[in-house]
Amino acid sequence: MKYLLIGQGGQLGWELRRACITLGEIIAVDYPEVDLADFSGVRDLIRTVKPDILLNPAAYTAVDNAEEEPELVRRVNGIAPGVLAEEMKKLGGALIHYSTDYVFDGKKNTLYNEQDTPLPINVYGRTKLEGEQLVMDAGATYVTFRTSWVYGMRRGGFINKVIQWAQQQKIIHIVDDQYGSPTWARMLAQATAHVLMQGGSNVLDYLQQYRGLYHLAGNGEASRYEWVKTILEHYPGKEDLEVMQILPAKSQDFPSKANRPAYSALDCSKFETTFGIQLPTWQACINLLDN
Repeated sequence: MKYLLIGQGGQLGWELRRACITLGEIIAVDYPEVDLADFSGVRDLIRTVKPDILLNPAAYTAVDNAEEEPELVRRVNGIAPGVLAEEMKKLGGALIHYSTDYVFDGKKNTLYNEQDTPLPINVYGRTKLEGEQLVMDAGATYVTFRTSWVYGMRRGGFINKVIQWAQQQKIIHIVDDQYGSPTWARMLAQATAHVLMQGGSNVLDYLQQYRGLYHLAGNGEASRYEWVKTILEHYPGKEDLEVMQILPAKSQDFPSKANRPAYSALDCSKFETTFGIQLPTWQACINLLDN
């Protein structure tokens, strides 16, 4: 079985390469080897590699910057996933694609499920929703995992930003009016690998049987304030941090170019029932970060 992984350098892509290494041959690429905004180059890559399964965690994820270059973001997050699905259909293969909780407007106060109507409130969310729809419309074998607040220990990720704040400031303010489902990239990657392993030698037929959209995120919900407090409480080098206080704040205290949903935690029961897999609680994952 041959896999093509696009976006190997990202938080999730790096973990996917590790988690799927025993499943078959993995060809992993990233920008500038492949530019998702260059559809001709994307098609050439897929036709050259001829993968059985394409893993696509790659995306334009700078939510605020996305507001300033919507056409580029649409090419990467919206149109490109449809191109990937079209090419995989021609090959008779399958696409594993990843989307986001930001397709929702955040006005619900209970877990979002797959039946809830998306209503994105920023460019990033709108383009990711378009990507979901174009993947579905292509008619290929696909599974789209819609996830939430993905993090890891890679440089540039949220965890490292939190640690940097705590190293440089005695008091940090974190918003307590945004809620989501913190998802460790390693657990998301391992869940993906388990799904693929369950298909065995008939993985393409297996994925075709269960093709569709699934929510897949850390178990439970948290405010950003609660999440950051937990990160710092369990950080192995917390004795060396400067921070003395972590204080709650409101989103309006931190004006940004992009609106963000106030609540976007995900109900993953469809995934759990279908595949018999449940991600650990987000708190349990924080406890494992230093391993």
